[in-house]
Formats: sequence, C-alpha cells, structure tokens
Amino acid sequence: MNPTHVLTALLLAPLALHAADKPNIVLILADDLGYNDLSCQGATKLKTPNIDRLAKEGVRLTDAHTPAGVCCPLRYGVLTGRYPWRRSAVTWASPGAPLLIEEERMTTASLLKQAGYTTGIIGKWHLGFGTPEKRVDWNGELKPGPLEIGFDYFFGDVSNRWGCYVENHRILGLDPNDPIRPAKGEKRNGGNSAFTMKNEKNARVLHEKAVAFIERSKDKPFYLHYVPNNIHTPLTPNAKFAGTSQAGKYGDFVHELDWSVGELLATLDRLELRDNTLVIFTSDNGGVYEKEGFGGGHRPCAPFNGQKGDVWEGGNRVPFLARWPGRIAAGTVSSRLLCLTDMLATFAAITDQTLLTDAGPDSFNALPVLLGKIPSDSARTSLVMQARSSSAFRHRKQEDIWAVRDENWKLVMGQGSGYSTEKTDRAPYLKFAQVGMVNSDFTPDGQLKPDAPPMQLYDLATDPGETRNLYREHPETVSRLTKLFEQLRDAKRSR
Repeated sequence: MNPTHVLTALLLAPLALHAADKPNIVLILADDLGYNDLSCQGATKLKTPNIDRLAKEGVRLTDAHTPAGVCCPLRYGVLTGRYPWRRSAVTWASPGAPLLIEEERMTTASLLKQAGYTTGIIGKWHLGFGTPEKRVDWNGELKPGPLEIGFDYFFGDVSNRWGCYVENHRILGLDPNDPIRPAKGEKRNGGNSAFTMKNEKNARVLHEKAVAFIERSKDKPFYLHYVPNNIHTPLTPNAKFAGTSQAGKYGDFVHELDWSVGELLATLDRLELRDNTLVIFTSDNGGVYEKEGFGGGHRPCAPFNGQKGDVWEGGNRVPFLARWPGRIAAGTVSSRLLCLTDMLATFAAITDQTLLTDAGPDSFNALPVLLGKIPSDSARTSLVMQARSSSAFRHRKQEDIWAVRDENWKLVMGQGSGYSTEKTDRAPYLKFAQVGMVNSDFTPDGQLKPDAPPMQLYDLATDPGETRNLYREHPETVSRLTKLFEQLRDAKRSR
C-alpha cells in the first residue's frame, strides 16, 4: 500500500474500542431501493420484516443521502469517502472502462485491511477494470480491480449489462477455445461459455457467496461489502417470490432482497457473531417509478418528489439502518444528516484510526450519530448532491443538476430535477405528471412554467417534499448557499 496512506492510531475516548472489541462490519448496499421501499419506512404494498429487524434492534436514520442520484458515482464515493465529481473520470462504468478508483487512494477496504480485517466484496462492482493506458484482457487477469484497492476477495459481475461472473481476477467459466473478443461499446463477441448468469437466480448466487465469505472469515474481524443487484431493473425476482407482494414484480423483487438480508442475519446468529457485528443497510440511490409497482399503489420514494436520477430528495435520500448490539440503542431514530461518503471516517473511528489529510476528503465521522451521542463541532451539516453520473461538474455542462444542502436549507443550482422532469423518454421511469408530483415551478401536466426562477430553494424542515420554491422569497439564503456551493466545489475537501 502507498505509504502516504498508512493511518496513525488515534484514541477517540469515550468512543474508542480496544483491538479485541473491533466489530465485524457488514455493509449491505441495495441497488435502486427507494426511501419508502421498506415497511419500517411506511410501505404498505410490500413487507420487509427481516430488514425491519435492523430498525427494531438498532437505529434508523431519516436524513441519509447519497452524493449522486445514480449508482456508479455513489459506488466510488462510498468506498473512498470522496465526492465522486472530484474524480473527473467517474462516468458510466461500461464493460471496458478502466478502474475508476485510484489504486493509491484509501478505501474502506484498505483502511480495514490494515486494521487486521479480512475484506470481501460480493455483488455489483460497476467501477471498471484495468487502466486507461491498457485495455483489460477479458480472457486473462482483470486487474487492477477490487483486489488492488483493498479487498481480499471479490465475486461479482463485470457490469449489469454483461451476464457473467468474476471471481477475484478472472471471469468464471471461460473456454480457451471460445475466447471473448473485443467489440465496440458494451457489446462483446464470443465467450459464450462464460455468459451463464440467470437474472432469476442471481440473488441466490450472490447471497450464497456472501454467506460463504462470513463462514470462512468468522475467526477474526471481517468486512463484507455486500452489493446485491436487487432491485435494479430488469425486475426478475425468483419464482419463489412471484406474487408475494401487492406491488407486482417490483415488490416481489424487494421481498427477495428482504429474504437475503434475513438469511445473512440468521448466519450471524448461527455463528454467534451477532453481538460483535455492525450491520449497515442502505441503498445506492433513490427508487424508480415504473408502471407495475406504481400501478399497484406503491410509491417507492414517498413522501418526496423525485426518483433515481433526480436531484430532488427522492433521488438521493435513502434508507439507512444500523445494528450493533450493546453499542447502538435498539429501536432508535435519528434525524441527523449523513452522506454515504461518511463510511470511511466512521470505520476509521470504530477501529481507532485517524485519516490523513488526503484520505476521505468528504467523509465525516458518523459514529456519534449511530451511538446516539451528542455530535461534535465537526459533525456533518452540509453536503453536495449530483443529479447524474458525469464529469460535467468540472466542465460546467448543462445536463447535470447540482444541489447544496446546509442544515435544513437546500439550493438546487438549476431548473427541474433530472430524470423526472427532462423531456426525453427514459424508460422505464414514469415522469413528473405520471406519478402526480407537485412543484410550484411546474404545471400539473409537468411543464416548466415560463416564469419559473433560474434556481430552486427549499426549506426541508417545513417542505420535505420540495413542493414550493422559495428562491425569490429568500435572496440572502440563496446568496449564502451559492457561496457555500462554490467553496465546496473549489476546495479539495469538505472534511
């Protein structure tokens, strides 16, 4: 590991832990799961008793966010503790894209590995392989990749558009007589023997690999970064879950995810690891309004406007549950602000380490929040959110929409929200008017009003749904938040 990223020990009394008390850490990052996709968050058309168990036995955060409304940049941010737009190369990680995480950058995996943890990532990767200078050899070693940024073990996919599995450095099942041949874009030629992934069986395959990792790692501290594909489209729940919800395949797919979480918790119970394991459950971005789930009366992002791909709250406010018996009080709820980039600093605090200046520049220690302690002066009070995955932030392209949050105030640096309000069709997403969103800048049929302000200001304390734009009523707040946005944008760090 790069010596500049060796962490020095730091006692964090009274929150510090002795080495023998270091917990196992299981971080479950669901795919496209909305704020209202859990029954403990208010869903009525589907049931999630196993995930709800984490809320009953731990803490539920109601103001947790991703820094981006789509998955690829968030996956960079949660692992590195860095806003993804600071890395201009973080774009869509199609097959053939190089590794988007710099090898020398500290990650949650390398942080915990140097603290003595066994580290593993199971499921969706979506952060590329190889380098910009040399295209990855699909028939050889896929490196650099997850193992080069701190993980001891990887089992997952190339991307959600390729139906094959990768274990550590190689694609499974490749026949040397039928190699994969390069093709333009996200297409491929040959290699048919390796492309055996069946969407309806994928959740069980990934789940069984996650359980196996826990079983073989149980004798010393471990970190499992579990990233299932549920509930990303296409909606392909196993037949076992068909018709089990009132929200069509959408709800059935959530039920399959809930089953997996329940079985993981049962594994911890069986191995007597429950009391010394921190389990975190969250999502990479907001949910998707699609016909089947919405037609069944389910609103995945309620009570907020927006969905995946939006800068409105529905696109980036996500469920966040954490259980750590004996440390996190059971059945508690916190309204403190959290961003998923905060995992790096939080894991550093848990393992008595301190981050050097260049590590986790946008990661704040959320351990006091999880433990119900009074937050320190360095607690997170602001964040920057990105509506889409692109390097456009640095190039000031118009297709990205940005927002800055400070306490309860939120300034959106433009008009509209992203996917829900754009004019182009983006199947399977239903649009603003189709799902009955209400916003003062738009007519009921989803048209932007001619006199709509150039930006949007919302007071989330009184209007969490972002229905009334206060841009013209509070010019002083607009000015203050604009300056804050510019400061955070131009700085190399916010921590």
